[in-house]
Amino acid sequence: MEFFRIKQDIPFMRYGKITTAISMLTFLFAIWALAYKHLNLGVDFTGGTVIEVAYQQDANIEKIRSTLAQTGFTEASVQTFGTTKDVTIRLQLHKDSTSAKTSDIVMTALKAQDANVVLKRVDFVGPQVGKELYDNGALALLVVALGILAYLAIRFEWRFALAAIIANIHDVVIILGCFAFFQWEFSLTVLAGVLAVLGYSVNESVVVFDRIRENLRKMRKATIPDIIDNAITTTMSRTIITHGMTQMMVLSMLFFGGEALHNFALALTIGIMFGIYSSVLVASPLLLMFGVKREHFIKETKPTEGVTADGAQV
Repeated sequence: MEFFRIKQDIPFMRYGKITTAISMLTFLFAIWALAYKHLNLGVDFTGGTVIEVAYQQDANIEKIRSTLAQTGFTEASVQTFGTTKDVTIRLQLHKDSTSAKTSDIVMTALKAQDANVVLKRVDFVGPQVGKELYDNGALALLVVALGILAYLAIRFEWRFALAAIIANIHDVVIILGCFAFFQWEFSLTVLAGVLAVLGYSVNESVVVFDRIRENLRKMRKATIPDIIDNAITTTMSRTIITHGMTQMMVLSMLFFGGEALHNFALALTIGIMFGIYSSVLVASPLLLMFGVKREHFIKETKPTEGVTADGAQV
């Protein structure tokens, strides 16, 4: 489907070095943020107290958050589960407090707000469990990246695979760098968003790479930069429609999904924007740097034994 058609190819590769330099600076900034500011890990990774409470009517999540903030639990994560009357509260681990003491303080504050609130469960998540989740999350990122690398190497060629995986790692590191720089809470839901971005970003790269491979066979007199420019331009309509619709849904979650979905949608929003940029203006220029050629896809056919090159019998 095309809502519009661009008649003349846009010379993206003419500015390839500039866009790659911008990406490198952004990537280095993200690395700096991760190294010096570090991720603001949530309760899922650091350990802490998980409290489940039940109300007789629909719980007012914003009012609960406000009450806990006034009590001193500004980092509390509050969300409903199961029904709108059941609420889960996650609090970070504090050295000078126990789970029992923390739950007593929380319930006193909540009962002052609503005397009918009932404590259902109190659990303590140790830092060792959090470390295991953190390690498993890093392992999941690594496995996904290696899987994408292997898939693209088999489907296309190693230069395409390397360019795509660098572009995808570029997206992931920038998302993590943004979370580190602004000290947004990094939780399991955010990790799920990062993994989703990996798959989403590689999809765009595959679409562009497919068109490049097709153009290598069709545009026999064109140069490699012209072939790449044509591939990006002809898929531009699809890119705008697909990413535009996806971004609208993600922004809906960001603005109307509540606190539970906010950081997840934030990670997706950053990932989608940089995913478009990296697929077009990072992965494609990298192909030129890696020296991709028409010969990598079009192999010369050798005449069979007893038959000359023009097909005559010997």
